Parts: sequence; structure tokens; C-alpha cells
Amino acid sequence: MVLNYIWVAFFVIAFIVALCKLIFMGDVEIFTELVNSTFSSSKTAFEISLGLTGILALWLGVMKIGENSGMINALSRWLSPVFCRLFPEIPKGHPAMGASVFSLPHSFICSHRLAVMKWVYIPL
Repeated sequence: MVLNYIWVAFFVIAFIVALCKLIFMGDVEIFTELVNSTFSSSKTAFEISLGLTGILALWLGVMKIGENSGMINALSRWLSPVFCRLFPEIPKGHPAMGASVFSLPHSFICSHRLAVMKWVYIPL
């Protein structure tokens, strides 16, 4: 709910600043620039999300292969002493424990940075 307010605030603030530029600075092209930049940013956001969808599909496929092969359960049993202390609210042997264990390498390789790397070049 709060996120909706934040997004509305972004648009309202942009409109107020554009209106001030129009009134005080006489910039008549500001609303055209505002609309063009909004569509440009939404195009970039769509391209990023499309790229991340492919990565997500790949990771879900690897997860499914791990589930079917029993690798996730074996790894979960092996790492359960550590994960039971990290996540005490998850009961021992629960499927969520396996998903948590399998997402650990994802966090280690920092693939959450992929969204940023497609938008802003950050060399690794």
C-alpha cells in the first residue's frame, strides 16, 4: 500500500516541478520531455524485466531438476544444522528449507546485481 503512495508521489512531484519550470522559466517543451522520458524509462524497465524473466526461468528449471534428482533434499539434510539456526521458524524437513538451501548459491554469486548491471554498467 505504501509503495502505491510512493509511486503516486513520484508522478505528482514530477508534475509540480514541470509546472514550475513552465511558469517560472517559460520552458514550453517540459511536458513533452516529461512524457518522452516516462516512455523511455518504461521501455528500459520492460527490457530489464524481460531479461530477468529468462534468468528466472533458467533458475526455476535448475531448481526443478534438483528437486527431481533428490539433490535439494540431500543438501538440505546436510546443511540443516546451519539453516535451522538461521531460520528457526521453519520446521525441520519442511520443503521451504530445501528452497532456502538451494537459493544460497544464488545469493553467493550476487545474481541480484544482474538487474543493476543491465541498466548501469558495473564491471565485476
